[in-house]
Parts: sequence; structure tokens; C-alpha cells
Amino acid sequence: MLRSMATRMIPLFPGAAHRSPAARRAGRAPEPRRSPGLLSGPLGISGASRLQELDTTRLTVPVGLHTGLGCDAVGVPARFGFKILSRLPANGCVYADSEWWWWLVPAGSDHDVTWPLPACYARGAEIPDRRSRLIHHPDGTSPYTPPIPLYLLVCQLTGIAPSWAAPPVSSTL
Repeated sequence: MLRSMATRMIPLFPGAAHRSPAARRAGRAPEPRRSPGLLSGPLGISGASRLQELDTTRLTVPVGLHTGLGCDAVGVPARFGFKILSRLPANGCVYADSEWWWWLVPAGSDHDVTWPLPACYARGAEIPDRRSRLIHHPDGTSPYTPPIPLYLLVCQLTGIAPSWAAPPVSSTL
């Protein structure tokens, strides 16, 4: 029942109605934005005061899973959870509470990538303490969800075009 409700609530390809008025006038999708400062780098005053109000916890990796690449986490509001879980080709450890779902990814999965809002990137897999629990255990020994398919799916669900920095191109003639 919950799965079918979540599927109906989130359109796969959001239309122009989900774009900002300026983006509709320009005929293009809105620009991607960096997630608000949730333990993902330098915090502004509002982000710092917001974090002081929240207790945080680090997601724990089940025994027997290899974390040699370090652990970060990508969170999305719970309304996206079932859709993402069912559409990814592979899922690592997935944690959930009533408001957010979190996927473990290798550390540095935010390098040169802008995760679209409302997704949130948490370095060190340190998240707000809302008593998240493990809801999906991977079949193998890796706790990680592949970050590129996760990123592309989050972009698709939020209607934001994928965006990452291109390496500089130079010639040595």
C-alpha cells in the first residue's frame, strides 16, 4: 500500500509546472543548487545555529561489511525513498526514519557534483539523530550504493539537470 502511494505521488518526469516562473519563461530547467549546510562543509550562521539545535549521530555499518573507501551518506525526504530504492540497479545500506532515507556512498561522492535539493549530502555519514534504522542490507560485502546512478536518479526525480565540473582541457602541441 505505501509503495503504490509513494509511486503515485512522485512523477518520473516532472513537467513545466514544477519549474520556477523564471525557468518557465527562459524555457529551461532551474539551476541546480547545493544542499543546505548539513555537515557538508562550511556552515553559515543559520546552518550552524540549526545544527546546534539538532543532535547528530553517525550511521553504523553492519559487521562484516568492508568500508575501506570511507563512508558518506546521501539523504532524501521519505517521500522519495521507495521510488529510489526500487529503481537503483544496486543498493548498499539504506537507513530510514519517518522523515528521511539515507544511502551510504563512498567518501568524496560529492566531489565536483552538486546534489540537487531536497537531497542532502552528509560527510562522514553523520546525520541528524532521528533514530534512523537500517532498512536494507546489501547482498554482498560492500555497504555502498553506487553514487552515480543514485545521483542521476535523484536529479531525475527532482527535475534538475545533472551538473558536474568538467576537467580542464589543454593541448600539449
